[in-house]
Amino acid sequence: MAMLKALVVDDASFVRDLVKRTVRQRFPVIETTDAQNGRRAQSLMSRTTFDLILCDWEMPEMSGLELLQWMRQQSQYEKVPFIMITSRGDKDHVVEAVKEGVSEYLGKPFSPDGLSKKIIKVMGRRLKDVMDRSGKSMDGPADAFKESAALLTQKRAPAPEAPARNAGPAASPLLGATAAKPEPKAAARGAMSVASVRFADSTLNSVVKDINLTEVRVIARRDQDFPGILDQAVVDIEIAEGQMARLNGYVHQLQAVDKRQDTDFVSVTIRFVDEDPKKLEDLSRFVARFRAGR
Repeated sequence: MAMLKALVVDDASFVRDLVKRTVRQRFPVIETTDAQNGRRAQSLMSRTTFDLILCDWEMPEMSGLELLQWMRQQSQYEKVPFIMITSRGDKDHVVEAVKEGVSEYLGKPFSPDGLSKKIIKVMGRRLKDVMDRSGKSMDGPADAFKESAALLTQKRAPAPEAPARNAGPAASPLLGATAAKPEPKAAARGAMSVASVRFADSTLNSVVKDINLTEVRVIARRDQDFPGILDQAVVDIEIAEGQMARLNGYVHQLQAVDKRQDTDFVSVTIRFVDEDPKKLEDLSRFVARFRAGR
């Protein structure tokens, strides 16, 4: 029987299901409820008290940051843990979230272990005591609770990854394994738009072969680390000078480019899951520019 309640907030149902499944498997004492945006979450939080909030940043109607700001003004939620789960990992956004009272920050795409450790860190002794009283064992990373003491002593916010430097045309991932790593973006340059697709444990350097409002197909060298089917992914695209759109999705298809078994290239199709109208608008503009440049 669940003794704690968590609210999962994300406009993508695929991501909500991933978070809920991880919580259910790793922490059976936590009951999960979900909401598709901050406005719906606000309504649920006004009727029911939750012990943990797991929330996306970019959502329609009310963003995760706006929900956090409202939440910290409510007496019953002043100290309730709030984990921001988002593809916005740059330093400015991390600092902004910390100033508003975020408890932890988890970048997309995330692994079950990464999410579990964040939950252990913010819930601390309370979660352990409830698990002990229920007689439940965590079906997750070995000795995760033994690691919790170290996690709980870390006060600093997680440092965002430094952006990769653009090495120019010679950095195309199709030129070989020794080429420099391109920026994590796909600039509208036609059929050879360079792209970096981020996964939980790796980044795939590739070129965009085709893109529409539902999916993107990229081509990458075979000698890289490839994801599995249904793995989470984040595709960063530059929609304007210095303006990025971060599109959440999952691996829909992996396919050899050639019929030969020793093919050098693999095609990866990422199916988008975002339902935010702003992201769809940004994607539409990029698709138009991409097709015009072909």
